[in-house]
Amino acid sequence: MAFRNKTMLNNEISTLRGISAKRTALYKKLNINTVRDLILHFPRGYIDYSRPVKINDTQYGEVCVVKATVVKKLKPFYAAGGRVVVYKAVVKEDDGDEFLCVFFNTEYTYNKLLPGKSYLFYGKAGGNELVREMVSPTFIGEGDLNVLVPKYRLTSGLTQVMIANNLKTVLPFFDDDEVFSNEILEEFNLTDKKTAIVNIHFPSSFDEAEAAKRRLAFEEILVLQLGMTMLKRRNRKLTGALMKKQDLTEFYQTLPFIPTGAQKRAVEDCIQDMQKHIPMNRLLQGDVGSGKTMVSAALCFFADKNGFQSVFMAPTELLATQHFNTLKGFLEPLGIKVELLIGSLTAAEKREAKARIKSGEARIITGTQALIQKGVEFNRLGLVVTDEQHRFGVNQRSELISKGVNPHTLVMSATPIPRTLALIIYGDLDISLIDEMPVGRIPIKTYAVDTSYRERLYKFILKQAGEGGRSYIVCPVIGDEDSDLSEKAYAVNYYNELKDTFLKDINVGLLHGKMKQAEKERVMENFKSGEITALISTTVIEVGIDIPSAVIMLVENAERFGLSQLHQLRGRVGRGEKQSYCILVTDNQSSYTKARLDAMTKTANGFEIANEDLKLRGPGNFFGQKQHGLPELKIADMTADASLVAQTQKLAERLITLDPELEKPEHSGLKARIKELFLGVDEYGFN
Repeated sequence: MAFRNKTMLNNEISTLRGISAKRTALYKKLNINTVRDLILHFPRGYIDYSRPVKINDTQYGEVCVVKATVVKKLKPFYAAGGRVVVYKAVVKEDDGDEFLCVFFNTEYTYNKLLPGKSYLFYGKAGGNELVREMVSPTFIGEGDLNVLVPKYRLTSGLTQVMIANNLKTVLPFFDDDEVFSNEILEEFNLTDKKTAIVNIHFPSSFDEAEAAKRRLAFEEILVLQLGMTMLKRRNRKLTGALMKKQDLTEFYQTLPFIPTGAQKRAVEDCIQDMQKHIPMNRLLQGDVGSGKTMVSAALCFFADKNGFQSVFMAPTELLATQHFNTLKGFLEPLGIKVELLIGSLTAAEKREAKARIKSGEARIITGTQALIQKGVEFNRLGLVVTDEQHRFGVNQRSELISKGVNPHTLVMSATPIPRTLALIIYGDLDISLIDEMPVGRIPIKTYAVDTSYRERLYKFILKQAGEGGRSYIVCPVIGDEDSDLSEKAYAVNYYNELKDTFLKDINVGLLHGKMKQAEKERVMENFKSGEITALISTTVIEVGIDIPSAVIMLVENAERFGLSQLHQLRGRVGRGEKQSYCILVTDNQSSYTKARLDAMTKTANGFEIANEDLKLRGPGNFFGQKQHGLPELKIADMTADASLVAQTQKLAERLITLDPELEKPEHSGLKARIKELFLGVDEYGFN
């Protein structure tokens, strides 16, 4: 086939010669629906056939390349009750060493091996001392010029060879628009788009592959930067909540503690924004226990003094209820009515709460996504605060904001986010940082141990209980990680075991996400009062729960949690006057797990941990799931490509200064790419 025009890149993948309905369905599983999607399905790495090793030098279980000649092909035989056909070929090196190539149900691949011909085989070395073998190796002919072979993300039934062959069909005809001028290509030492696309799939050297990746990542990051910058400017509409300077002395004097300098600086940053004609749009980042809620309370006080309501949305009812109680403690002594609106309220309670919100009697409203439901009307909404907003996506913040006239917005996060990742998630916000902890906090001691320590740990929990200390025991999701039921079942089983055995002498409680809100509140209140001494829980307690008497955080199967998640869990203790402990239990001995848990034991700095987490897990898994509403990057690695982030940021600022809406003809390609990247993200509004 040939591309007569660029629109053919948007043709269905099924229009390519040789792609059957079955293969089309397989491609759709990889979200490859068009010819362009196929071309943008970039390799995740390359098989390097240029460095073969001797058979005797291979290590069992090691992935390697071996050069050998096919000596003979054995007769196929059936295994597993006739369901599996096994094909074997004997291959030999020049010096006489032999090994077996073994294939299962792949006659087509097996038939490509020709006796007497030499090949480069890639796979995992196996077998035993008598017979060395390689199971299901990939291979190329000796002398093949393409010694770097792309490795693609696959689905069952689709092979690397199939994808490579389909790409070889279309790449000669690829002719997409170049989005950069010759001046930009030269200034940043970038290869042109067509060369980059060809070389990312079929490079002749690692230098070519790296140059291609750099070119494509540069474009992707720049487009993201431009889109976010344009979004930030678009959101700069006149606010309907213009505020005037107010004296906060009364607020500060009623606090039961002395605010840190960082807290006061954050309050001042926000108040300055709230006195401007455009809405505040700010992210408040601070480590666990740094006092972000106090900052939000000060802003709610400021908004109330200016005659405006404030709303505070949290991701869970448990956290929303805790914020409600905290804000009540800060603000109701000052005569400011705080309201709670969550899904588990009765119909009558909801009606009464909505009436107080609409009339303006309620000045500060805390809640969950119930706040954005129809029928919730505010009275001069001036400030929107969202907590841990990455947990419910971008759309909900937009819906809540739409209930006022361009109100001021504050997004709070206790999840330390590296700057590069913050660019993706919060690129439309200004950033304030609370980088100072309250005075008197005792550092938490963190240990990583295996399960042989369990009985000693239970004795330690009992010892702390005798001294008035509470303990969390956190269980991970076991089995289907999307299933709350499996998480609940694991926690319930563990609870039933411990309360009748090792911890039978103290009161043990259970908390998980499937409980009703009233039951959760009762359990947490009993834990806080001391009626419950040890709480077995899922990660429902990960964020925001504040029990000063809690001194032990015991995390089971710690290898199943991200570092930032472990840091959040650790932040549930260390909030009182006693020494606190975080104990991470795992029998996983992999170097990956060791590196992660070492990071936890060596530092309590959330931002250092977040950077390590991003480095080890990558941005796609940083929060454990893909973030709703965020544009998906296909090739850029926001950790490894940090230098590109800096370069593209400067270029984005320069381009936007010269052409704010990218309306000039030479910027049309970039504007089209922005639309593609943000496609389907309705709240961004690029059209």
